[in-house]
Amino acid sequence: MVQLIVGLKGAGKTKKMLDHVHESMKSVDGNIVYLDKSSQNMHELNNKVRLINVSEYPIQNTDQFVGFICGICSQDYDLEEMYLDGFLKIAKAEGQDLTSVLTQLNSISEQFKVKMVLSISVDKEDLPEFAKAQVI
Repeated sequence: MVQLIVGLKGAGKTKKMLDHVHESMKSVDGNIVYLDKSSQNMHELNNKVRLINVSEYPIQNTDQFVGFICGICSQDYDLEEMYLDGFLKIAKAEGQDLTSVLTQLNSISEQFKVKMVLSISVDKEDLPEFAKAQVI
């Protein structure tokens, strides 16, 4: 399942995402991974959550990003939840149509049974039609 937290820059998406992570810690038995564009939120996360600073990896486009996500899923069979903060930046999807990358993430989420929560700096109306139902 892929869920989306949307809103323009400064709308409090990261705070909502961190609250969501903390709430999930109470009920998730498996592993949680938090992808971000920096290590800035490291101290906000429980030490059981694996923070990955995506900017440390040579990702140049959405296809490479999807491969990166598949690599994370393939190396951790206990992975239950994945949080992708600043999705447009870390996925190199700024200014692009999100249909393909969101479709791929939905597919990966279903196949590997990993819940994904993405924060996206867009207005809900600018999302592909199918994605509007995934906004939380």
